Amino acid sequence: MANIKQQIKRNKTNIKRQQLNKSFKSSTKTAIKKVEASVLAGNYEEAVLNLNFANKKLDKGLAKGIYHRNFVANHKSKLQKLVNQLNASN
Repeated sequence: MANIKQQIKRNKTNIKRQQLNKSFKSSTKTAIKKVEASVLAGNYEEAVLNLNFANKKLDKGLAKGIYHRNFVANHKSKLQKLVNQLNASN
């Protein structure tokens, strides 16, 4: 436990940010899973809608500094490939 008053305050804000980041990451993972699920179900229109939402979440996480730019680029690319394969097969 910190003895310095400023460090005690800093610990409180760190815990708050950690909880917010954890919540945001969880919702982003859910959005990604929804894209994958709709691709497996073979529903192209739903997959596109979910892809747009997942891309929005990933971009927002990048802007907030939660994710690294390469992480975001890799995930957006992977999801887009899945949706494109679904469209090509139909």
